[in-house]
Amino acid sequence: MLSAKLWYNIPPMKKKTAKSPNEAKIARLVKELLVELGEDPERDGLRKTPARVARSLSFLTRGYRQDIRKVVNGAHFASGTNHMVILKDIELYSLCEHHMLPFYGKCAIGYISRGKVLGVSKLARIVDMFARRLQIQERMTEEIAAAVMAETGAEGVGVVIKAKHLCMMMRGVEKQNSEMTTSAVLGSFRADEKVRQEFLSLIK
Repeated sequence: MLSAKLWYNIPPMKKKTAKSPNEAKIARLVKELLVELGEDPERDGLRKTPARVARSLSFLTRGYRQDIRKVVNGAHFASGTNHMVILKDIELYSLCEHHMLPFYGKCAIGYISRGKVLGVSKLARIVDMFARRLQIQERMTEEIAAAVMAETGAEGVGVVIKAKHLCMMMRGVEKQNSEMTTSAVLGSFRADEKVRQEFLSLIK
C-alpha cells in the first residue's frame, strides 16, 4: 500500500487556477502536428480535426481551471455520526502526463467524519477535478485524499484507485490486462490498522 505524504497540511486548493486555454492557438499547433505526421490537414476527414482536438483537450484538462471551493459549493452538512462514510466505483478518466494517453478506472473514497459530512456527489466532483488534468495515478490518489481531508476535517481518509493505462496497453509493453492500484491513507486510516482494514474490506 502506498503511504500518503504529509504535504496535505498545505491543501491543493491553495494553488492558483490556470487561465483558459487558447483553443485557436492549440488548433494551429495540432494542424502543424498533422503535417509533421505526414498527413494532409486539408483533406475532408481532417479539416475540422484541429478545432475538435482543441475543444477536446480544453475539456479534458478543465480540472486546472476549477476551484475546490466552487466544486464543493458549501455542501457541508452537520452530522453527529463518526462512522465511516464510503463512496466507491467512482468512474474516472484522465490523461497520463508522460504520453498524454488516457487512463481510466474507478476510485473509492472513505472517511470518518468529525461532525461534518460532504454532499455525496461532491466526492465524485473532487475526483473529476483532479482527474481532468495531466496526471500520474500515484499523485492523483494523494491529491484526492488531501482535498477530502481538508474539506471535511475528517478523523481519517482513505482513497484507492484502480486504473488501466493506454500507454501500457497500446504502446510500449502492450500489456492489455494490466491494472494499476494506488492508495493514500491519512489520519486514522494511516495510524490505525483496524480502521484501514475495515475500509479495504468494505470497498472490495
